[in-house]
Amino acid sequence: MPRASASRLAVLGSPINHSLSPAIHRAAYEKLGLAWTYVAAEVESGGLSTWMNSLDDEWRGLSLTMPLKREILPQLAARHPLVDVVGAANTVLMTQNGLAGFNTDVFGIVAALRAAGVIRVGSAHIFGAGATAASALAALNQLGARVVTVEARTVENGLPLIGIGRRLGIEVVVVALAHESQIAGDVDLVVSATPGAALVNPRVETAVRKRAVLFDVAYSPWPSPLARDWLAVGGRVVSGVEMLFHQAVGQVRVFLTGDPDLVLDDEAAVLGAMRAAIP
Repeated sequence: MPRASASRLAVLGSPINHSLSPAIHRAAYEKLGLAWTYVAAEVESGGLSTWMNSLDDEWRGLSLTMPLKREILPQLAARHPLVDVVGAANTVLMTQNGLAGFNTDVFGIVAALRAAGVIRVGSAHIFGAGATAASALAALNQLGARVVTVEARTVENGLPLIGIGRRLGIEVVVVALAHESQIAGDVDLVVSATPGAALVNPRVETAVRKRAVLFDVAYSPWPSPLARDWLAVGGRVVSGVEMLFHQAVGQVRVFLTGDPDLVLDDEAAVLGAMRAAIP
């Protein structure tokens, strides 16, 4: 369970200055009547342990973004099952028994897609092979996907996703990223899981862009080059900001109750306050 009196929260990562999380979380806690603080802190790879050692009992929890979602794993005393499935945690709760890790990215992706009318996915194509791609794979499993192609910068980068897919019952095929992507014409969903500076913009056939839904985890700048290509032919696009809202709801659940599956009282109003906080 969370520390009863602790009220300090933060999002950590690098780069972090573009993060919308402080505004989103502050709006949620204001709506819930909680006098909690939530800030952003620049923490680069290799600096997480030092930063964590500086925390006192006033800290309640942390949101983690690139490149820390895997770096936190050795410090966790407890893990939600999804953390072990995807090998990444984006949420840390301080408890009396140590650090507890959770993954709300999977929930965020599923909720964002369902809200956009994507209820079931047969086959999918993922650009990227990092922690977000792993969460996307678990989300696709919940939406029924059984065949997923992963297009990574190198085949070696994507090999761990084959093991994750095997545990989930998904056939994962890994190919090297090409300038002109070879996406199957019957694919239902294309996921770009390469946020920030790692954005890719492969050439995708017009027929695919018209047929398949694009879910792009990027939200700054928006639209991304890939999203612009999709929109130019009238294709359907789901923005990463939708994932951000929903995964933040999951984090609020964790920070408030310790349970990512326990729905908040009037959760729709909390989500509405989050949306209103972003111009």
